[in-house]
Amino acid sequence: MNTVRSSLAVLSLAGLTAALPFAAAAKDSEALKVARQLNNAFVEVAETVSPSVVVISVTQKNDGEEMKRLHNFYRMHPPEMFEGEAPQRQGQGSGVVLREEGFILTNNHVVEGADKIRVRLKDGREFDAEVRGTYPEADIAVIKLKGDIKDLHVAKFADSDKVRVGEFAIAVGAPFELDYSVTYGHVSAKGRGKLDGGPADQDFIQTDASINPGNSGGPLVNLDGEVIGINSMIRGMGTGIGFAIPANNVHEISDLIITDGKFTRSWLGIVMATPEEARQLHENDENQQPGVLVRAITPEGPASRSTLEPGDIIAAVDGKSISSTAQLRSEIGRKRSGKEVVLDVLRDKKSLIVKVKPEAMPDQPMSAMNRRGGQPEWSAPGRSDGATLKPLTKELAKEYDVKGVAEGILVADVEENSLAQKLGLRAGDVVTAVNGEPVATPKEFRQALKSSKEKGAKIKLVREGARTFLFYKNRPE
Repeated sequence: MNTVRSSLAVLSLAGLTAALPFAAAAKDSEALKVARQLNNAFVEVAETVSPSVVVISVTQKNDGEEMKRLHNFYRMHPPEMFEGEAPQRQGQGSGVVLREEGFILTNNHVVEGADKIRVRLKDGREFDAEVRGTYPEADIAVIKLKGDIKDLHVAKFADSDKVRVGEFAIAVGAPFELDYSVTYGHVSAKGRGKLDGGPADQDFIQTDASINPGNSGGPLVNLDGEVIGINSMIRGMGTGIGFAIPANNVHEISDLIITDGKFTRSWLGIVMATPEEARQLHENDENQQPGVLVRAITPEGPASRSTLEPGDIIAAVDGKSISSTAQLRSEIGRKRSGKEVVLDVLRDKKSLIVKVKPEAMPDQPMSAMNRRGGQPEWSAPGRSDGATLKPLTKELAKEYDVKGVAEGILVADVEENSLAQKLGLRAGDVVTAVNGEPVATPKEFRQALKSSKEKGAKIKLVREGARTFLFYKNRPE
C-alpha cells in the first residue's frame, strides 16, 4: 500500500512538474507579454533587413601611411591591420542595396583606393563590383554590381529628420568579418557635428548600438526596418559611441551619384556669422529667433543675384528649420545646382521668403573676400573719427576699384588705432545704409551713428565686392 501511495505521489509530482510551464505561461504578466513582443520585433527587423545588407571585400595596394590616416580619421580599423609590408591588403566593410539594378551604398573609406571589389549577398551569391562614384567629404560611395543581377532586396529608407532621440536603433553589418551581426541600442543624439577627424559640414546621428570595424557602410535601422543612417564612425573601441550619416543626406547624395556619376556640393555664396557675432547683434533681443545669421554675401555668388541681404537670418530651407551653420551647409550642399530653393528669412523681425538657385561650389569660394572673422572690441565713438569719408563717384569707384555698388559713402582712409578702425571700417569700404536707412553723405552717416546709441547700429557696406555689415553698439566706458 505504501508502495502504491509512493508511486502515485511520484506520478502526481511528475504531472505537476510537466504542467508547470503551462501554468506559468497562463500567469504571464502584461509586462512580460510586452517584452516578448519586443523580442519578436527585434527578430523580425533582423530577418527583414539582413537580405538588403551586403558584405564588401576589397583588395588594396598596401600603403601603410594612407591606411594609418584612414584609421586615425575614421577609427574604424584596428591598428594591427597596418602592420607588415604585404604588397596588397585585404579589407572588409558593409553596404546596403539601393536599387534593383545593382547599386550598392557604402562608405567612401571602405572602397577608397580599392583595386578589386567583391560583394556577397545574404543568400550566398557573390559579384564583382566597380565604383560608380564617391563623395569623400561626406564619406559616401556608390558601387555597381557586375554580371547577371536579379532578385535583389532593396533597403527601405526612413525620413531621418523625424528620428527621435531615445528610440531603438539596430545595426546590421560584418564587424571583424563576423557577417550579418545584429546589435541594438538607441539613438543617443542627433545633429552631432564638428567631430574630431570628421567632415566639417556633416551632421551625424549618434548611437550606442555596438558598432565595430567592418560595420562601416552598413545600415542603422528603426523598428520598422527602415534605414535611418549609414554607420560611418566610432569613438574608441567598445565605448558605445558610434555615428551614422543621416539617411536623408545619404539618399540625396547617392541619387545624384547614380544619375551623374559624381556629386558636387552646392553653395549660396554667403559668409555665415559665428554664434558670438549673432549673440552680439541680438544681445538685447528677448525674442531672438533661431537660424543662421548672414554675415556677408560674396560677389558673383548665387545669393548676390537674389534678394538676400547681409544681416538676414535664414530660419528654414525648403520648409526645413535651420539651427546651425553646419546644418545650413549640409542642406544647401545637397541641393542640385541650378534648382531653386526657398529660404524662410527674418529681416528686422519681419518674415520674408527669398528664392535663390544654389550653384556648384567653386574651388576657391571665398577668393573675392577674406574671411577675417570676429567683431572688434567696441569703443564708444560719438563720430567716425580717423576715417576720411567721401560720397562715392564714378571717378572714386575707378580709383579705388570699387565693384558691386554705385551709391554710398567711400571710406578713403582709416587711421591706425583710430575709433573708425575700432568700429571695423577699412579703406575701400563703401557704406550703403545704417539700420536699414540709406546714407549718401558723411554727415548722414555720422548722424545715423549718433542717433543709434540705444539700439546700436547695423552698418551695411560693400567690401571687395562683397556685401556685408558691421554692428556698432555704443557701450558705456
